[in-house]
Amino acid sequence: MLVGYNNNVTYKGKVYHVQTEDSGLNNPIIVTLLYFKGTILASKKISYSHLIGIKDIKKSVRELMKEQHKAILKELIAGKYTGDEAEEEKKEEPVSVASMAEPEMKKIKDKTLDDILLDYIMQREKKK
Repeated sequence: MLVGYNNNVTYKGKVYHVQTEDSGLNNPIIVTLLYFKGTILASKKISYSHLIGIKDIKKSVRELMKEQHKAILKELIAGKYTGDEAEEEKKEEPVSVASMAEPEMKKIKDKTLDDILLDYIMQREKKK
């Protein structure tokens, strides 16, 4: 069983909690829950039973956990759970990377805007 991810994310003035957990090799499922004021708004589950027996299972499970955690954060930011999904699509604006330093631009060059924003949110929450 791996240690999970837990983040409080402030979105439009409201604090949401996202939690991703590994149930361990005896029940190889990764569960991600999105909470608002103690109520579960959304959940995602995936099985990783197909990975049991591979050499580097911890690394693979960790990556699945990270991707599932990010997926629910992306959906939250897209407005899927707040009811303003269509509104968010209209407001999407391009981001300029012209003022960023060269090494920083190389790191983010292959990431989508969603991934950049989610990385920023996760880093900000870790600092709190």
